Amino acid sequence: HVQLVESGGGSVQAGGSLRLSCVATGYTPSSYCMAWFRQAPGKEREAVGARYNDGSISFTKYAGSVKGRFTIAQVRSKNTVYLQMNSLKPEDTAMYYCAAGWVNRNVLSKYEYDYWGQGTQVTVS
Repeated sequence: HVQLVESGGGSVQAGGSLRLSCVATGYTPSSYCMAWFRQAPGKEREAVGARYNDGSISFTKYAGSVKGRFTIAQVRSKNTVYLQMNSLKPEDTAMYYCAAGWVNRNVLSKYEYDYWGQGTQVTVS
């Protein structure tokens, strides 16, 4: 069983930056994909980006709305995934969630992930 704990959220002005962290505990095989999603009030949960690295294959994929502004990094030895968010916009305001799981098809699909954190709030004004 995997537990995910996010941190690093907060309030920031437009144009600012934040870095979110997600620490995974429990059984987290290298074949798990790690991802960030977000959900604004009244909207569906949407993908921000995902990172896969099993030691031989690695890639990172981003949603179009954040590409070029957000970066996902992974420190596997610490079981930690980071989301560096730059040039933040008011429309980035949302609860941000970390997710993990074996992904068969689409790393940006919320339905592919089995484990979720509780979320951390990001507010951009």
